[in-house]
Amino acid sequence: MAQSSELGFGIIGSGMIADYHARAIIDATGAKLVGVAGRNAATAQALAEKHGAEIHSTDIAAFVARPDIQVVCITTPSGAHMEPALMAIAAGKHIVIEKPLEITVERVDAVLNAAKVAGVVVAPIFQARFGQSVQRIKTAIDTGRFGRIVLASAYVKWHRAKEYYHGWKGTRALDGGGATMNQAIHGIDLLQWLAGMPVEVFGRTTRRVHTGIESEDTAVATLRYANGAFGTIEASTAMYPGWARRIEIGGEHGSVCLEDDTIKQWNFRDALPEDEAIRAAAADTAMGSGSSDPKAISHQGHLRQIQDLVHHLREGQPLGIDGPEARKAVSLIRALYESAETGLPVMPA
Repeated sequence: MAQSSELGFGIIGSGMIADYHARAIIDATGAKLVGVAGRNAATAQALAEKHGAEIHSTDIAAFVARPDIQVVCITTPSGAHMEPALMAIAAGKHIVIEKPLEITVERVDAVLNAAKVAGVVVAPIFQARFGQSVQRIKTAIDTGRFGRIVLASAYVKWHRAKEYYHGWKGTRALDGGGATMNQAIHGIDLLQWLAGMPVEVFGRTTRRVHTGIESEDTAVATLRYANGAFGTIEASTAMYPGWARRIEIGGEHGSVCLEDDTIKQWNFRDALPEDEAIRAAAADTAMGSGSSDPKAISHQGHLRQIQDLVHHLREGQPLGIDGPEARKAVSLIRALYESAETGLPVMPA
């Protein structure tokens, strides 16, 4: 593909998150929004017209077959990602999938296996990985600054109003779960990216406030890692007013605390010259926080991911996060759910 050409993007799904994808595509260098497709003709047309795209359709097969679309963004409800993704893959398109990739490991694997056979890219949306602060923590872990990790934990104590849970939200069939699968998954992905996948999960789930939904509004889990470290997960959408997502990594030589993408604690036994600048750095608030309002996030995180994909496809740069890596968060959450149902510790698949 010529360096000057633009990648044509199509969006399948026209709900709230589709607007974030559209804005990210428009703002990305080397990308063009071609059109929007979905089951609801009116909302697909409205989203397309809002962002200046000429094409809107309810015919998914014809939409993904368009030669001017090279990348398809899947923004349907979580449990309805697989079907349009497989159609796009069969048409030879690269795909961007809003988190989670799908709601079960089996459905995730169906997408990943099809993409591998077709030779197309699966780019999952986990925009929190693209924050400057979490990348600094990842570098510190990879260079051994923590020594032996002792504790690694994620806390996502958010608030969602009763009105949030309508339609497919909180259902097992289309949301795949509740506070853990929908909201805490970003923190869980960060946790496993930083500390690795646990080898054992022991979980509990409940409905404390949102008692009318099928899935949990609160969950906790203890984690055991292969290296002997322990960890915890706490997730909720039932807590007012909602706090920043927090990741804590504690080791024998240093510990850090991250709130959203702001470093609150950065302390190491063996100091480096850059440590003081890291502690003093201004908060990175570009991506916003979804702690009390899902619409409070900005599209900057999606923009960083779309731009990352464009650089990968046009210039061969490494992809920031791929499908097999994003599978891990779904695997960990499904293990937590299985443990909560059986009362037994579970090894993620």
